[in-house]
Amino acid sequence: MTRANIKGVKGFSLIEVLITLLILMTGLLGLAGLQGRALTSQLESYQRSQALILVKDMEDRLNANRANAASYITNPTYPSPLGVGYVGCTTTTTTTAARDLCEWNYALQGSAEGATLGAMIGARGCIYRLSAAVPNKYLIAIAWQGLTRTAAPGVDCGLDSYGSNDALRRVITIPITIANLN
Repeated sequence: MTRANIKGVKGFSLIEVLITLLILMTGLLGLAGLQGRALTSQLESYQRSQALILVKDMEDRLNANRANAASYITNPTYPSPLGVGYVGCTTTTTTTAARDLCEWNYALQGSAEGATLGAMIGARGCIYRLSAAVPNKYLIAIAWQGLTRTAAPGVDCGLDSYGSNDALRRVITIPITIANLN
């Protein structure tokens, strides 16, 4: 290069700096959005794992008390859903099924984590009898409120509990079959 060409090169122009900053800011905003989605996904995953633990817990309780399995059937609306204001829990609860439902109710509220922390958002618990014929078939379901909209689940546990749009409701179910004990 000649000396005249070197004098003409003085560094970046202001427009080049602005374009570089624009590209950098677009990338940083995208990264911030990605971080927000990752946090939402992490909370949804945590809630699903909590629901899996609790649905498996009730399956074990029902299996342990097979002779009284019909006592575990819940009605999602009466006296109130398990997990939210359930009135079946008292200090004089004597039957195994009533005690199991009471303890499951508290677990749905998050009391297992201490001071109602760590549970799913607005968790509801439901136990349905699918078939009264031998073998008896039951369905254990847990519903909770998700953070993003998805397709509405087909099970009615927690129906209309999370606003008018059911796309925020999440449900996890587990079927259980109990053979004749005779």
